[in-house]
Amino acid sequence: MLVGVMSAQTIYLNHAGTSWPKPPSVIKAVQDAMIGSPNQWGEHFARAHLAIADYFNVPDPEQLLLTPGCTSSLAVGMSDIDLVGRKRVLTSAWEHHALHRPLLKLSASGINVDYIPPSTESPLDLNKLEEELMKGDVGLVAITAAANVTGDLLPFQEAIALAHQHNAQALVDAAQVVGWLDLDFAALEADLIAFGGHKGLQGPWGIGGLYIGDGARLNCSSASCELPSSNQSPRPGYCDVGSVDQVALAGLHAAVDWLSDIDRTTALETARKQTARLESAVNDTGARCVSIQGQAERMPTVAFSVDGRTSSDVAAALKSVGIIAGSGLQCARLAHQTVGTENQGLVRLSVGIGQDDFEIKSAADLISEVLAN
Repeated sequence: MLVGVMSAQTIYLNHAGTSWPKPPSVIKAVQDAMIGSPNQWGEHFARAHLAIADYFNVPDPEQLLLTPGCTSSLAVGMSDIDLVGRKRVLTSAWEHHALHRPLLKLSASGINVDYIPPSTESPLDLNKLEEELMKGDVGLVAITAAANVTGDLLPFQEAIALAHQHNAQALVDAAQVVGWLDLDFAALEADLIAFGGHKGLQGPWGIGGLYIGDGARLNCSSASCELPSSNQSPRPGYCDVGSVDQVALAGLHAAVDWLSDIDRTTALETARKQTARLESAVNDTGARCVSIQGQAERMPTVAFSVDGRTSSDVAAALKSVGIIAGSGLQCARLAHQTVGTENQGLVRLSVGIGQDDFEIKSAADLISEVLAN
């Protein structure tokens, strides 16, 4: 666990944005890669690629493209998806701009993009999703696994199953859940899964992945990195996603090795309890917390607003006492439109894997003082 690494002056509560500090083994791997001989680059790439594929139970590493991050993974996946003549795509009301942007481009090209609203109990109304799928004209269901603003966990496994029942493909933006949830990509059976390495996975910036399932229907006039072969795949390859950052890849390799020794179920339960403590401190000041699910059901994030104060002002006040929080729209205007905070934004507090209980207690006390003034 990452206990005792942070400075006494800083309590970092923006892990939904990026994790910090990185595990010592990740830092060392990045440093070693910076000075490693190019004679070993190919070997290191193959070993890291296999380790990351194994971490997600991807049977064939060629199904896992390594990319510069989740945004680029989504851009490639969405640009190559073949809707097989169908004219509608379904998504949620919580999407990050990284997925919403290519959806808007699809809409501009004549594809209808429809938004499945939340229900009173869930951030994604599965009854409404099934109702829309039953119309028979949906080619893709593209959703986030968890809202990056509020931490609400979408029923993405059920959504994948419903999509396939109606012969639609399923794409999942897993940016907020990788590293936290024990994900088996093959068992999930999503057609495309995009993720970044710098959040829950504990890796550095500049590395992510795009998983391409066996049933994915893609239309890709792929560039070819190698000499022509008889089994040239129509799927995107490494020439399509860009050169892999070998330094960041080394860090992600070390990160998944580190995570393999972590009981992630216990880590998530602990982080949720810590976040509940922060949420209680916020609620006690009269500030408004925004979420659909209870803390025990969502990712370790709490988002809130304070009457008469902008989110950036509150975040600045927290920073002045050593607390680093997220603020504004979190690159997810759609989610803010859903909860009615697109004009003022929200302050977002998010706990990391192995964060110290004493830090959380100190943060709760400081939050109470800042919000009371």
